[in-house]
Amino acid sequence: MKREVMMSISAAIDAMKPAYAALSDSIWEFAELKFEERRSSEILARTLEENGFTVRRGVAEMDTAFIGEYGSGMPVIAFLGEFDALAGMSQAADLTQPRPVNPGGTGHGCGHNLLGVGSLMAAIALAQHLEANGISGTVRYYGCPGEEGGSGKAFMVRAGEFNDVDTALTWHPAPFNGVRSTNNLAVLEYYYRFRGVAAHAANSAHLGRSALDAVELMNVGVNFLREHMPQDCRLHYAITDTGGRAANVVQARAEVLYLIRAPEMPQAMELAARVEKVARGAAMMTETEVEIVFDTASTNLLPNIALETAMHRNMVELGPIAFDEADLAFAKSIQQTFTDEAIRSSIKLYQIKGDVFSNAKVDGSTPLHLGLRDFDGQSHFRAGSTDVGDVSWVTPTAQCWTPAWAIGTNPHTWQVVAQGKSAAAHKAMAHAAKALATTGLSLMMSPELLAEAKTEWHEKTSGKPYVCPIPPNVTPGKHLAEGANPSKAE
Repeated sequence: MKREVMMSISAAIDAMKPAYAALSDSIWEFAELKFEERRSSEILARTLEENGFTVRRGVAEMDTAFIGEYGSGMPVIAFLGEFDALAGMSQAADLTQPRPVNPGGTGHGCGHNLLGVGSLMAAIALAQHLEANGISGTVRYYGCPGEEGGSGKAFMVRAGEFNDVDTALTWHPAPFNGVRSTNNLAVLEYYYRFRGVAAHAANSAHLGRSALDAVELMNVGVNFLREHMPQDCRLHYAITDTGGRAANVVQARAEVLYLIRAPEMPQAMELAARVEKVARGAAMMTETEVEIVFDTASTNLLPNIALETAMHRNMVELGPIAFDEADLAFAKSIQQTFTDEAIRSSIKLYQIKGDVFSNAKVDGSTPLHLGLRDFDGQSHFRAGSTDVGDVSWVTPTAQCWTPAWAIGTNPHTWQVVAQGKSAAAHKAMAHAAKALATTGLSLMMSPELLAEAKTEWHEKTSGKPYVCPIPPNVTPGKHLAEGANPSKAE
């Protein structure tokens, strides 16, 4: 890409930054949970309309999902935006100690207030550049709700909303700057609801059948299963209903939620079948009944090296982020809340093995990443899950990170929320927008790059057709409340 074109797009995004930083801060304040992001969704959709996009709301049966489109013709470049918060993550901004705004309340513990707005800036900046220069092509912004445990993108994929997309681009706040080339895990989530018989725990315990005993036996059984499953799989659980607070009552109900992760979805499904046997065995031992209720699922992420290489080249040209002394001072204060082990773990998690800019330290001694993560064209394993994975199986997809957080910051923590409105986070958000917009333009202007990305995608998906892991009768965000039981075995 010509240097003057890149600088023109960068300048346009810099001019947008004050207004869009305020937009991100508003979403931070809303802190709405999955499928409830009504105010967040609306201000993003309205901003697109104000910039000439045609917006379609209520996509894929989700009230807070929307798609904004600008331009016409091919190629179709999609930018993915998220805007949901997390429960229990309330935290005051710009503080260096935990202090909830509303104890037990919600907060943006994964930085999605920044993510959604950064992708929005990229889409608008690219659309404006195409219009000003008479370039044909279609820019789309996908307003994707419920990434945190809702798999909003999977529902959009299931509805066919990505069928004509040529490539998809997105990003995520992080402690580091660079292309995100990862093999994430597929995940399935199920509730195991046990029903027994209540009884007085002292004088008639023999008449009771404890659902809580069944949950505990299931957990013990699954813990024994861990030795006999692939080492790169993961099983996590939370007891979501213990059946009450009275110890002298045999609990007639209890519930446990399991996340079942594996490198690929077929493996996750096989492991889920084994977990189901453990659950049914626990029910048999306690003479209780178990209901297995599907919650949500996300497919493993499919990296695209061709797209990531193009994005990396643009990020090299953009250079590092110009953080100032105030940014560094605040980040240093946040970093002092971490152990040395947490900082080392952060560097290892993001696979920081070198930096494009040789003077940038990546050992944690500098609280913000001042360089660019080196990229050697190789993806690496990352034991998390994201519904971006479902998009990557139906169209070539690329992502990047930018350093919105101090080195050592772990997602889903109060430190993320505290940094969510900082000046450094706003700069990182704008930088991500530049990386996405320039990569989108590279794809618009280079049929060869687009063909290379599609060829790689076809090679990786050959013989492995995408099958949405969410049962067809599951409605986003509503099936649990309505008591549906799409996965109960007869």
